Amino acid sequence: MTQWDNPDGPGILTIDQLLAESRTSLERVNPSDLDRVMEDGALVVDTRPVEQRDRDGALPGAVVIDRNVLEWRLDPSSPHRIPGAGDATRRILIVCNEGYSSSLAAHTLQRLGLPHATDLIGGFQAWAELKRTESEQPD
Repeated sequence: MTQWDNPDGPGILTIDQLLAESRTSLERVNPSDLDRVMEDGALVVDTRPVEQRDRDGALPGAVVIDRNVLEWRLDPSSPHRIPGAGDATRRILIVCNEGYSSSLAAHTLQRLGLPHATDLIGGFQAWAELKRTESEQPD
């Protein structure tokens, strides 16, 4: 099914189509590579709501930015951007709970002039599962 096959009309996408389209421009990061990406200087942004962070824990080293203000905090031209967000060459890694809204957000950031914006495959839950599995492995 293409965007033109949508029964809602030509040019209208379903969310699954929009998600797939967004991901075509992303070099998504595997949870096992998160530490390396952080060491390489990426700005890691946790967009999970406070309720999810309280329930599941923080993502060490990540900056927390609410999803509803993400673009204003990272757009290099925004007077409301956070320190360190003005460098369009810096890799920005968006992390949501399961890796869906982060793909849409990263694609939007690319359109705002941040070509190295991407997201974490599977989101925080995939990373947390990896850490649980690693901690269960015998030394």
